[in-house]
Amino acid sequence: MHEVMLAAAYLLASLLFILSLRGLSSQTTARNGNFYGAMGMGMAVLATALAMGDLSVPHVLAALIGGALVGSFLAIRVAMTAMPELVALLHSFVGAAAVLVGLASFQRDGPEVTSHAVLLSEIWVDVFIGAITASGSVVAWAKLKGLVGGRPLLLPGRHALNVVLVISSFALLFMSMGAEASQAWIYVLVMAVIAAVLGVHLVVAIGGADMPVVVSLLNSYSGWTASAAGFMLGNDLLIVTGALVGSSGAILSYIMCKAMNRSIWNVVFGGFGAKPPATTKKAAQEGEPLPVHEANVAGTAEWLLSAKKVIVAPGYGMAVARAQHAVREVCDILRDRGCEVTFAIHPVAGRLPGHMNVLLAEAAVPYDIVMEMDEINHEFCDVDVVLVVGANDIVNPSAETDEDSPIYGMPVLKVWDSKQVVICKRSRASGYAGVDNPLFYNDNSAMLFGDARASMDGLLQELRAA
Repeated sequence: MHEVMLAAAYLLASLLFILSLRGLSSQTTARNGNFYGAMGMGMAVLATALAMGDLSVPHVLAALIGGALVGSFLAIRVAMTAMPELVALLHSFVGAAAVLVGLASFQRDGPEVTSHAVLLSEIWVDVFIGAITASGSVVAWAKLKGLVGGRPLLLPGRHALNVVLVISSFALLFMSMGAEASQAWIYVLVMAVIAAVLGVHLVVAIGGADMPVVVSLLNSYSGWTASAAGFMLGNDLLIVTGALVGSSGAILSYIMCKAMNRSIWNVVFGGFGAKPPATTKKAAQEGEPLPVHEANVAGTAEWLLSAKKVIVAPGYGMAVARAQHAVREVCDILRDRGCEVTFAIHPVAGRLPGHMNVLLAEAAVPYDIVMEMDEINHEFCDVDVVLVVGANDIVNPSAETDEDSPIYGMPVLKVWDSKQVVICKRSRASGYAGVDNPLFYNDNSAMLFGDARASMDGLLQELRAA
């Protein structure tokens, strides 16, 4: 009866996790999705603790209280702009936990593991993927936080090095089969170190422009790691939950790569910056920048007030400046005056999938005016003014016109089709891809230089005074 109740609890937790993923697929149901996920995890931990016996309860409670305190502290203190690096760091915790569980299982079972090929393989997969996830996620966190440069570190013969590391790990697996427990323990530890080195090398070779995909891919790795741990421990809930996270992360990575017109292999083994970026057709000549049309706050306010239809295209610059609330107030004023305002979201805008959607939801922007790229790209030709706030590569026309550009073929927001484009940006510097943006020099484009928050605050004052 005890096992039946545990299985029922795991089944209900699995259903809650599925409902959680379904809820997170839409902004309107995301809050419910988070609630279902928290309920499922709480039920899973409680059922597991009760199944392990009374002696485990104090330890589980101590871990729960400690984790809840740390999680609450992070939730309160971490700004939305720092959420991408926090997510990357949390993935490293999953990988590290998998490695520790795998090593603990090996130590506990000892000689039985080395004589059981299936059990040894399960532990090996758990430790191998976990170590890659842990070390790779730490590097991704450091890159997103700015502790490590965004440029890819491309070592000579890096692909051959990756192959050698993988083959060495497989060789250690076969060497562990039938070996003495003490000797096999050393092999497993060496394999864990090799996998950690592989994780570091894979991520340092990827440029900053691909970090959103890397974070999503590491999320997938963490899921498969949990699933491998489930097979190792004979825990059905871990298998199901890991498969859900792993598959959803892989699907999201595929969607993002499709949005950039690139293959997942190109991201993992190439990355922006693998070659020096080619000079675009409208780039500066002989070191002298081409002239741009510079706008001011008053002129931008006049364009917006006379417009009947406005689209806002946000980017990571809006997140850094924490300008989403000011942007929402600008849009509220325009909508109150009868102007049709919508937001255009590119799939890889920001440094995390859905980053812009979360920021706009935090600023209480109505969900029904936030549109994805495929839904709104055909509407730019009928728009009076497009307000680009802190975006660059995702509005770069060279993705369609310049075959030498590293972002050629990437679907972008066609903001240049509108009557007037205002680009709110600190400078004309290139984006993550490291290429110049010809949009800045178009006749219907104007640069509103400055911090996005300061520019939006100034724009608010002008609109309120009008």
